Amino acid sequence: EHGFVARDDDGSYRLDAEVLRLGTIYTQSFRMEAHVVPVLEELVARTGETAAFYVRRGEQRLCLFRVDSPHLLRMHVRVGDALPLDNSAIAQVLRAFTPRPLPAYVAMLDLPIVTMGATDPHTGAMAVPVFGPGERLAGALALSAPVIRWTPEAQATARPILIEAAGTLTRRIGGEKPDLPPRATE
Repeated sequence: EHGFVARDDDGSYRLDAEVLRLGTIYTQSFRMEAHVVPVLEELVARTGETAAFYVRRGEQRLCLFRVDSPHLLRMHVRVGDALPLDNSAIAQVLRAFTPRPLPAYVAMLDLPIVTMGATDPHTGAMAVPVFGPGERLAGALALSAPVIRWTPEAQATARPILIEAAGTLTRRIGGEKPDLPPRATE
């Protein structure tokens, strides 16, 4: 029923396509780990906040990699957690940069996208896209912190660090930032 096992005409069973799909996802993420985790570790070292890399899986955002803040007060999302594509900064990046061609409104986005309390009233996040080969969205690179630490000053300090990290990661995975659609003129 879920595509893990199939029954052959002779009555025997074999593994079905869903197993291959999951194996492919695992293989892709395993190769990515060597590139993503060092970037996350550097983000945490430079900002003191939790860094994570999310990918879109249908109408969910999947936490593929994460390095926790050294602070005891932090959001507790784990690698492998699938969360809804809500109004969080991460979900907004994943929705905006997935379609091809890119929608016109992406040219108007002020990156990184920052949200406060979108998922939890006590946490904030900022996120930027990371691109892979063929200018396709590879995922969203994000920083998250409790709102008490996510002051305007902390955000202003973290913004260029996160943007730089996304550029670095895009290059490391062989990606290229796509040309954005022209801005609409008023």
